[in-house]
Parts: sequence; C-alpha cells; structure tokens
Amino acid sequence: MSERVLITGATGFVGYHLVAEALAAGLEVFAAVREHTDRTHLQQFDIRYVYADYTSAASLQLLLEEHRIDYVVHAAGITKAKTPAEYNLVNADFSRNLGEAALRVNLKKFVFVSSLAALGPLDGLEGELTEVSMAKPVTAYGASKLLAERYLSGIRGLPLVIIRPTAVYGPREKDIFILFKSISRGVEPYIGNFRQQLSFVYVTDLAGTIIRALFKGVPGRAYNISDGKAYDRYALGALARKALKKRTLKFHLPVGLVSMIAGLMDKLYAHRKATPALNREKMAELTAVNWACSIRAAERDLAYHPAFDLEKGIAETIRWYRENEWI
Repeated sequence: MSERVLITGATGFVGYHLVAEALAAGLEVFAAVREHTDRTHLQQFDIRYVYADYTSAASLQLLLEEHRIDYVVHAAGITKAKTPAEYNLVNADFSRNLGEAALRVNLKKFVFVSSLAALGPLDGLEGELTEVSMAKPVTAYGASKLLAERYLSGIRGLPLVIIRPTAVYGPREKDIFILFKSISRGVEPYIGNFRQQLSFVYVTDLAGTIIRALFKGVPGRAYNISDGKAYDRYALGALARKALKKRTLKFHLPVGLVSMIAGLMDKLYAHRKATPALNREKMAELTAVNWACSIRAAERDLAYHPAFDLEKGIAETIRWYRENEWI
C-alpha cells in the first residue's frame, strides 16, 4: 500500500501543484478541503477529499487516525484578513491544533508551508536572508506565520520541517497576475522610484521541494526557498513584456499617494467580507527594500536545484495564461 499524505489548502494555487507532485512521488493523496470550495480543477487527479475541523486538535487527530496518514503538508492559511487576530487564528492557532494532533499519531514528517514574510525583508540592499536571520516581519500576515512556526517548533517530538517560500508565481497564480494583466494592456506602474532586490520562485520548483522535504528534510529545520537569484524591481516587468511581446507606458506613482489609496481601500472594505488587492498590509511588502534569500540549506539537505529562473518561469506562466484565456 502506498504511503499517505494529507495536503491542507489543496484547492489553492500552491495546493494544486502540491497534489500533482505528491501523486508523481507515488503518494496516496488526501486533500483537506472546505465543504463549498470549488475543486473542479482537481478533478483530473485520483485523490480523496476530507473535511478538517481546524478548531479542534481532537477532531484532527481522529481524521489522521481514520485515514492512516503517514505525512502532513500543511499549506492551508489566509493571505488576506481584516485584523491581526484573524491572521493569528487561522495561520497560527489552527496550525498548532494540527501539529498537536499530528504528534499524537506518530507521523513520519510534518511539513509546514510558512513564508519568507515570517522573517521579513532586509533594510538595505546588501546581504541576503538566511534561515537564522533575525525575524522582523513587516506585516500581520508575516507575523502570524512566524507565530505559527514558533507554536509548531514548541511541540516537542513533532517531526517538523518548515518551508519558507518567497514570492511564488506560475500557472493559476492571481496576485502577480495583476501586473501581467496590466502589462498586457500596455500599462506598467511602479510604486515609488527607489532600488529594490526581489526574489521569486516558480510554483513547480516550490511544490517539488515541499514534497521532497517529506523524505529528505531534517526535522527541526527551516528552509528558505527562491530560485536562488536576486532581481531588481524592473526585472519582472521587463520579462513579462518580453513574453507578452508588448510595449508599455512605464511610470512611477508616489509612495505617499499609493499609501493614501491603500488606506482608503481599507476603509471602503472595512465592512465587506472581501479584502482589497491593495491595502496597507500589502504596501509594507511592496515597498520593502530587500527580499533576496539564500537557498544553500535547501540545496544541501533537500537536493533543491530550481529548474526555472524568472525568465523561463514567466514565459511558461504567460503561455498558460494565454492558453487558458486569462490574458
């Protein structure tokens, strides 16, 4: 019988690719989904669906025992919320409940998909983030991921591996896609006019590494994941223009003006369920100076060798968007 993995957040952007990679690795996949979440895009996969009650460690333990789960990849969480308390509840408290449940069933490995936002950016252009960099998250989202890491690391005996991806892009992604769509229309906006170092990772490189961490990851360690390169702030736009074969009107919006708009959007959406794409939370990440990170630990322990740099990854992503009529 194949070994079994529970993948949380399976219907999401990264989750879709995790399912594909887990199946390719010969694992039997149990996808934790919410009851009314659209999962038509997963119909091609031979997987089983389960419903997880993240509010109860006891309920989660029963789920893991009932389905005889060997591994957990915890990728569920929220990237947009109204308050720090909401971020902490879903990203940290629920993760702790799952970790406590996993401890009681003697899992082989528990991989937590965190974020480079848990460390936060560097203040200057020199250097790169490493796994032991001092954590200084600049958003409530990042702080909630850091809290989740600390909660899970505090569960003694849990065979925990933490993966911290930088900005993830690729087929089905919807946030960086906003820039691609803008460029396809001939418009290329930037916030402010200052130097930045950014990092990216193509989704299949990330998903493959997460699944490989089930077998190779060293318990108790965290791994930063990017494509191993640092890019200036214009690289993403330039490569998207190339892939789209577009000329654009490139312009810079004053930081103060965009901050004011972000604050206004927060107020307009204050009593709505949805969260705007641009808000104060997002501004802190978009205007950060240095997101470059080292991947040496992942190369050493996880045999991580990214197949996609930004140029190759964007070309593949744009091709998918076009074939699926997103652009």
